[in-house]
Amino acid sequence: MKHFLISGIVSSIAAALTGCATTSDIAAVQNFEPDRYMGTWYEVARLPHYFERGMDEVRAQYTLNDDGTIRVVNSGVKDGKPKSITGKAKLKHPDAKPQTGELRVSFFWPFYSDYRVIELAPDYSYAVVTAGSRDYLWVLARKPTMEKAQLDAVLDRAKGHGFDLGELEYPRPATD
Repeated sequence: MKHFLISGIVSSIAAALTGCATTSDIAAVQNFEPDRYMGTWYEVARLPHYFERGMDEVRAQYTLNDDGTIRVVNSGVKDGKPKSITGKAKLKHPDAKPQTGELRVSFFWPFYSDYRVIELAPDYSYAVVTAGSRDYLWVLARKPTMEKAQLDAVLDRAKGHGFDLGELEYPRPATD
């Protein structure tokens, strides 16, 4: 699990230093309601990164802490073994009205990475998330899978934002 954590940090730092095409031109969702975002999200699709390579049944559990931060537990299965990592997130602009879907996430304090929700279903049934560059993209859903037509439409919009989906991965879904 240590390599999962360290690799994620190294990848984030490398992306920031190499000047990859940033996502600063893609607006985060407005009227974001952190309370509604809490709970379990399943990873339906992702752009590949070393820290998730070979991971299936990937999910993220978000829990609001008393101090306003968010506990993040990412978990999955790799080589038949359960893996998890726990981190902390905070709203990037906590006083913004309306609230935007921008967080800062840390799995290795004091290093934080961007977490930007760029698409969110009105009923919070799916979300599209990126980080500081177009090398990062996750499609998350409240269920382990999405209807093909809905996923295709989401991916078409992501492509319209300039994401290269040629290497997109579809982890084996959780069986809950």
